[in-house]
Amino acid sequence: MKNLLRPMLVLFVVLTVVTGVVYPAVVTALGQAAFSHRANGSLIERGGKVIGSEIIGQQFDAPGYFWGRLSATTPNPYNAGSSSGSNLGPTNPALADEVKARIAALHDADPGNGAAVPVDLVTSSGSGLDPDISPAAAAYQVARVAKARGVSTSQVEALVARATTGRQFGLLGEPRVNVLKLNLALDGDGGAAP
Repeated sequence: MKNLLRPMLVLFVVLTVVTGVVYPAVVTALGQAAFSHRANGSLIERGGKVIGSEIIGQQFDAPGYFWGRLSATTPNPYNAGSSSGSNLGPTNPALADEVKARIAALHDADPGNGAAVPVDLVTSSGSGLDPDISPAAAAYQVARVAKARGVSTSQVEALVARATTGRQFGLLGEPRVNVLKLNLALDGDGGAAP
């Protein structure tokens, strides 16, 4: 038994150092050297102050801003420390109630909009942190945002078109619009603050 104990302890220490110290240090160094912006959370700064991340959604409620997907994280929306979906199945009445409430809120915010509400505006993502919406969800909100800011819909549509990212490598994923970047573009294009 003593013959086995020493090699086991040596192997334990070696693997602990390699996998617990050396590997994380090398990966961190490579990440900082090659992908510093992404390795540090893809943070967006304005005036030297961090205002958000490209990869984590934020809450926008004002009529003059585009609204993102719902967040199911607790205790606060878009809480990166508790990323999760709602886990409500399609036959769960709580999900149906949540969707109806969100549709009602969207209709209350823009009563003249008779278009079908895109699904990503009434459901949360699997992570609860999705920073993007579909181009259809952005198009649904154009009239409300333009009216709240006192600008033409064509100006807002142009910003949406510029903020739309296509499929990765032309075939992976779906076209999407980053809500934070779009709202920053709205603020930077001289639109009146909501």
